[in-house]
Amino acid sequence: MHNKVYSLLGLCQRASRLVSGEFMTEKAVKDKSVQLVVVANDASGNTKKLFNNICNTHNVPLLSFGTKDELGRAIGKEIRASIGVMDEGFAKAIQKAYQYNK
Repeated sequence: MHNKVYSLLGLCQRASRLVSGEFMTEKAVKDKSVQLVVVANDASGNTKKLFNNICNTHNVPLLSFGTKDELGRAIGKEIRASIGVMDEGFAKAIQKAYQYNK
């Protein structure tokens, strides 16, 4: 369903403009080094609440889609519940692709 989004996440990973995992993503949001956060639909309620709160506090856009397995596979890693996109261009392209596929 979100093939374009997954492709963009993979490109972003290869460009080293992405952080993944709950700890690294949370740290990047607090450091103001991410432009977008992606959280898996099947992430725990606590994880979703955490990122909803810190993204609202730091004015970072938050998208929720895919599964942990799909997000991990898209970036060539194990399962990932959260991903932070550090590049503004990639962040805008991912948001646009997400809205198009909604």
